[in-house]
Amino acid sequence: MTACAIEPAAANDDNEDGQTPRTEYAIAENRNENGQTPRTGNGEAPRPECVITVDGSYAARLAQDGGSWFPERWTLDGPEPYAVPLPGNQPEEPGTEVQPMGDGRVLIRRFADGRHNFSLLYPTGPTTGELPLGAVECPGEETILRLLPPAPGGEKAYALAVGPRSSAVWLVAGGAFGPEHLAEIPGRCSGGVWLDRTGRMLALDRELGGRTKAVVVDLGRGGEVSPLLQIADGSDDRLLLADPDSGLLLISSDAPSPGRARLGWGVLGSTFPVRFPECLRVPDCAVTPFAIQPGQVLTPECCGVALRIDGPMGGWVGVWRPAERQVQHLAGPEGWLAGSGLWTEAGELLLPYATADAPCGVARWAAAPRSGALTGEAEGPGGTGATGATGAGDAGPEDPEGGRGTAVPYPESGPPEPVVARPVPLQQAPLGNLVTK
Repeated sequence: MTACAIEPAAANDDNEDGQTPRTEYAIAENRNENGQTPRTGNGEAPRPECVITVDGSYAARLAQDGGSWFPERWTLDGPEPYAVPLPGNQPEEPGTEVQPMGDGRVLIRRFADGRHNFSLLYPTGPTTGELPLGAVECPGEETILRLLPPAPGGEKAYALAVGPRSSAVWLVAGGAFGPEHLAEIPGRCSGGVWLDRTGRMLALDRELGGRTKAVVVDLGRGGEVSPLLQIADGSDDRLLLADPDSGLLLISSDAPSPGRARLGWGVLGSTFPVRFPECLRVPDCAVTPFAIQPGQVLTPECCGVALRIDGPMGGWVGVWRPAERQVQHLAGPEGWLAGSGLWTEAGELLLPYATADAPCGVARWAAAPRSGALTGEAEGPGGTGATGATGAGDAGPEDPEGGRGTAVPYPESGPPEPVVARPVPLQQAPLGNLVTK
């Protein structure tokens, strides 16, 4: 793979059959007949319909108007959320990726003529300004490139190019001279989770030798790769989500039940084994964590975790804490941009939604004190006002060893500044007493 010149190719070009090339469709977010986004064949979680910066200031998505797709930026850190459309000279393809930057601009990745072209979009009065950043060329239809989740700080953006035998990490925004090749990793990689607040330690799920294991790529050491997850020699162990403050990790592994992935949790650097709570198994449903409550530096078991649950009857939201025995099930707001959301340090879960009456809204959910009930408000232009929901999950918390106990209360003062350390591999965790109920 080679970086191309900074002048961009024309976006959204079709091939001679009038269709977008196959490599683009491989990463497009297609929905099934029920309107749901299915899980990918390699075990990756479904893509969220809206991408939010790490600090929650901005979001971006592909919106649709009359069958035409266009980028849209949401501002979330003001008195109420609002959206700014950023249409180009022609409609975008459904597989086009967008990602908000920390300064309010939106990164867009377009595919044309075997090249992935990157630009920054920003509003300029009645039109959309565009700053071309350059392109990455991926020879061969077997190589797939996609954006990695937003990096901490919001100043840089990264992409992962997955080839037949190796994967490459690219810096596609925030570099000095256009896209920069940062690391080449043997094996086919997927996922992408940031482990620190500096944007240096990146966890990827690497398929090598027929097994998938999570590894750490140190971008500060030239892409040095080290192991992160190895629960059993023959298991597929993926990292789905991580919180740099508390070290809480959400993991998918088939170690406790070979051939069937289970959702579990662990703590980065801890000597305790990974646990696979029975409450995270929802029959006939796919459960995907998408947000972790930040700021709980010394109490990872108290972090709120938001879950996307997709089943035959549709999708909804789950809320769970490692110290609790049950998942609280919530009906998401109407028009929820599935898989998108953000926790605040205070314990509020923010869920973006868009409907015909409220094209840009955020539902706010907060756990009621000393109970499992949840209360919430929807805010935004044309919002539906106060809403509420209750969920099962009033059973008492359990301590990390699986017994009954009391959750550690949140400190009244702000948490101490977290210390960023090199991840300690969670290798060879014993399988005894893995499943807690």
